Amino acid sequence: MKPPEDLLSAAIYARQKAYAPYSGFKVGAALRGSVGEIFSGCNVENASYGLTLCAERTTVCTAVAAGIRTFTQMVIVADSETPCPPCGACRQFLFEFAPNLELWVANLSGETKFYRLSDLLPEAFGPAFIQLPKPKASELF
Repeated sequence: MKPPEDLLSAAIYARQKAYAPYSGFKVGAALRGSVGEIFSGCNVENASYGLTLCAERTTVCTAVAAGIRTFTQMVIVADSETPCPPCGACRQFLFEFAPNLELWVANLSGETKFYRLSDLLPEAFGPAFIQLPKPKASELF
């Protein structure tokens, strides 16, 4: 299954904007909101490595800042030998908003892989484990 071209293009463009002076590993991501909006982001490294933000999380933060909290698809692009799936922290972060997210990972050679987030993060931790209902979108504003 091929990634949507609009998301792939947006992720490739976002990757070019990445701030990765320490690792040189630039990543771009693009996310589709539930009514078709597209948001993109890139990784932003920090000299204090633990403060580095992955492209997936900056993309979600951009969408949330715009008031969008439900997502359907994401494409992640990195210059890696094989397509690189998101790290564990990003998987958990994405799960908060889109447990059934369709996710493509790609490299600059054109290789792609498709996943469902629920397959990448089985038995994910979520609101049910803390016995709080997930807030409705109308309650968040």
